Amino acid sequence: MQQNKTTSSLLNWYHTEKRILPFRDIDNPYLIWLSEVMLQQTQVSTMVPYFEKWVSKFPTINSVAIASEESCLKLWEGLGYYSRCRNFQKAAKLIVKNHQGIIPNNWTEFRALPGVGDYTAAAVLSIAFNKTYPVIDGNVKRVMARMLGLKNLTKRNMSRINKYLSHIISIENPGDFNQSLMELGASICSPKNPGCGKCPVSFNCKAFSMGEAESYPKIIKKKKTPHYEVVAGLVWRNDKFYIQKREEGGMLAGLWEFPGGKVEDGETLEDALRREIKEECGATPTILKKIGAIKHVYTHFSITFHGFHCKENGIKLTGQQPSKWIRSTEIDSFPFPKANHKLFTLLDAQGWNV
Repeated sequence: MQQNKTTSSLLNWYHTEKRILPFRDIDNPYLIWLSEVMLQQTQVSTMVPYFEKWVSKFPTINSVAIASEESCLKLWEGLGYYSRCRNFQKAAKLIVKNHQGIIPNNWTEFRALPGVGDYTAAAVLSIAFNKTYPVIDGNVKRVMARMLGLKNLTKRNMSRINKYLSHIISIENPGDFNQSLMELGASICSPKNPGCGKCPVSFNCKAFSMGEAESYPKIIKKKKTPHYEVVAGLVWRNDKFYIQKREEGGMLAGLWEFPGGKVEDGETLEDALRREIKEECGATPTILKKIGAIKHVYTHFSITFHGFHCKENGIKLTGQQPSKWIRSTEIDSFPFPKANHKLFTLLDAQGWNV
């Protein structure tokens, strides 16, 4: 049967050609789950050092549950999408509280945990617990669109993909089957210039048989992302400067930053900085000099981030969010957004003090 041949070909290829990675070929549900969370929106090469560093400090789900949120965010610093980290710790706490520290091996309980969606549930339950749930990530969508000859990933076609995968998934080894498809998409069935000559299932690929693999699926043009000018102030009080914690529920929640914000139309950088710090901290600082500017790209927008040295101007800063006055030597004790670290690089080169 063609489906059985496809399944066995994928598994045989995967067992001989898969990349050796620290989260593969293990039977630890905690580490498998952690790897899946870290890999969301993140390349393997970027993720691996973070994974190894995290596991070194938090070797068990219990160690995550009892850690401070700030220590978790600090280890996640630079990996982005920080809600993944916060949700993972929330879920760890619930597992320790409600499941005696044992990760649930059924869909209903595991899927109900914070941050766990259909993809994560299917991946963890299939890889860690041998459950026959197909995993459909971006790589798998592309592989299956080509195999089935689907130009558009409509809701109907996604249902067809899921039905097909449910039919051919390996009953004995669903985790390796899912990983084989993800690996195929990552290493051979790439968006451009796919290596069809090396593909173990090209015999069952409609796009390949038509000689049009790269045309499947149809690429949707992305909308132009907006760009913002952002200002921030390094406000000094003697040899310390002011930092504040981002509010709960917002973007980059739980991280620390300098006060500041977006520049409005018609504003100068300096006027925007005075306005933002007044709004956030109840006082207008004296601007001393510009540190410089860096560019940073987020998922849905980009910024030019302008930093300024400032000092208090008679009235002390009193922010609405948790705040601290720290020295430059204390930076490593707090988790900051990546854009701030780019500004830190400028400050390291110039010298931190005015």
